[in-house]
Amino acid sequence: MSRLTFLYQMDLPHRAVAVYTYLYDRANKSGECWPSVKTIAGDIKLSPATVRRAIRDLNKVGLVETEQRYREKGGKSTLLFRLKPWTDIV
Repeated sequence: MSRLTFLYQMDLPHRAVAVYTYLYDRANKSGECWPSVKTIAGDIKLSPATVRRAIRDLNKVGLVETEQRYREKGGKSTLLFRLKPWTDIV
């Protein structure tokens, strides 16, 4: 049985499943990763707007938590993604 079976059983749009699978694939041992929306979009062949909608879908159901990261001079950097429930998956 797949570690992501719970994901396929949820009532999520395919964009959210694709983005969660992408993030899961790139997460470290703590369930964190920080790819840009543009990188995610390019890698899984979705538009950046669709990726942002998928992230909102995942936030809404509690599968992903995001935190804005900033550069030293205060400019925005990539989002930090924390996959939930990471401890239930690994």
